[in-house]
Amino acid sequence: MPLVAEELNSLKIAQQYFENAANLLHLDEGMIEFLRRPKRQLIVSVPVKLDDGSYRVFEGYRVHHNMARGPAKGGVRYHPTVNLDEVTALAAAMTWKCAVIGLPFGGGKGGVACDPTALSLRELEGLTRRFTTEISILLGPDSDIPAPDLYTNPQIMSWMMDTYSMHRGYTVNGVVTGKPLAIGGSEGRLEATGRGLLYIIREAVKHLGLSMEGLKVAVQGFGNVGAVTARLLWEEGCLIIAVSDVKGGITNAKGLDLKAVLAHSSATGSVVGFPGAESISNQELLELPCDLLVPAALGNQIRMDNADRIGAQIIVEAANGPTTNGADEILNDRGIFLVPDILANAGGVTVSYFEWVQDRDAFFWSESEVNSRLERIMLRAYKEVESTSQKYGVPLRTAAYIAGVSRVAEATRLRGIYP
Repeated sequence: MPLVAEELNSLKIAQQYFENAANLLHLDEGMIEFLRRPKRQLIVSVPVKLDDGSYRVFEGYRVHHNMARGPAKGGVRYHPTVNLDEVTALAAAMTWKCAVIGLPFGGGKGGVACDPTALSLRELEGLTRRFTTEISILLGPDSDIPAPDLYTNPQIMSWMMDTYSMHRGYTVNGVVTGKPLAIGGSEGRLEATGRGLLYIIREAVKHLGLSMEGLKVAVQGFGNVGAVTARLLWEEGCLIIAVSDVKGGITNAKGLDLKAVLAHSSATGSVVGFPGAESISNQELLELPCDLLVPAALGNQIRMDNADRIGAQIIVEAANGPTTNGADEILNDRGIFLVPDILANAGGVTVSYFEWVQDRDAFFWSESEVNSRLERIMLRAYKEVESTSQKYGVPLRTAAYIAGVSRVAEATRLRGIYP
């Protein structure tokens, strides 16, 4: 089927997943309309003075989808494709994700349409501080708590926290999460998403009667999440047969030495060119025969035009929205076991919650304590979603949305509508 025949707008895809769950829950039309719409959307201009003395104005966004269960929580991404629909869709996903996991947060998301790799460190700092200033009317440890996302990192969170604190006149550690340890970050935060994925993958593998030892794995995306996930799975005895990044991918049917791949990627800036491996494209990686596929790159990677060629038995979504609606149906029909993003990649926001709690208490936990609490929460959420799947006779994605939407709807009903 030609790609043009498929809906690829991230907001429309997210709304369809929500409406499927809402209809199964028999929510009334008024509640569906309330939960479908974002609470607020902010569009800002972000002027930056470049190193050559010229000025450039970028466009930034911050969206609050729903805050019935608590302050808005969600990352900030820097990427050329960032737009209002994408940010709104991701904010909604954060609402359902936090509810699925049981965190006292609502959903938020933000971003700036830019190419961060084309900016110097000084330009990136200027962009971050101006963007933070422009959206500061929404930010606060009790109202909106950003975190790192695509092409943002602990340094950017440091600048955001410092900018907000300068406006307030005192240090406010808890206004962002994903910070360095020196300024209120949490142990285990950098690996949190990947470690959460590991816990979910273990459960999925156990559920299917398979073993982690020798499990053939392909990971699309070798950023922080993909690289950490690949390494942790390799340490568990999995056979990592392929990995890729924005420049391309590599494969070896006998398995890659992840320690050596990480060293090569660190030295060269890419996995491409790793000795003893065959070069492949990101799309070819998706179609490799394997036991487990972990899409950890951008959205809409698995579509109707390639879903029938996906070679994995299990898909665990590390990226946000890597699978389209149409592809989801094809994968279900093929019997591929898929763990959706709003459950699978929730380790990051869970440890962000831990960081926020630690900042508020000014009392910090050990890494082992963080990981232990993370595992407990991820396993509880997985079992609840699995139980919901069996109860309604639906795939895990629909079950996860049912769990999340029902909790937000209940909070909304209990609170009522003001005034």
